[in-house]
Amino acid sequence: MNDVGLAEIRIFLHLLGVAGWVGGQLTMAALVPVLRRLGPDAPRLAANRFGRFAWSFFALAIATGIWNLFEVDLTLRGTPYLMTLMVKLVLVGLSGSAALLHSNTSSVAVRAATGALGVLTALGALLMGAVLTG
Repeated sequence: MNDVGLAEIRIFLHLLGVAGWVGGQLTMAALVPVLRRLGPDAPRLAANRFGRFAWSFFALAIATGIWNLFEVDLTLRGTPYLMTLMVKLVLVGLSGSAALLHSNTSSVAVRAATGALGVLTALGALLMGAVLTG
């Protein structure tokens, strides 16, 4: 068995943040139809409760993502790596922005569009993260 050091803890915490952010959004999307059957306020109440946890996971992913960047010598990385990193960072920003708009609108159409955009960009950022590790 390998030793668990600071690098493994950093990566674990980053994955935990990403799992909570992306997985939570997917779970909420799957639960919305069921929640609607429970009552008109059920989706909103569940989303508000979820939001308390989701933003903590997002903050953890951002903080550990910055920590990860400090551990990579970007001067040794080629253009493909740097471009992938840039795409990932843009997708993370879009995911957070879409989620923020989603949680602060009363428009059903805007909520639907920003919900979809938030989860799709979060999944894209997750994919870019996998590409960066390859």
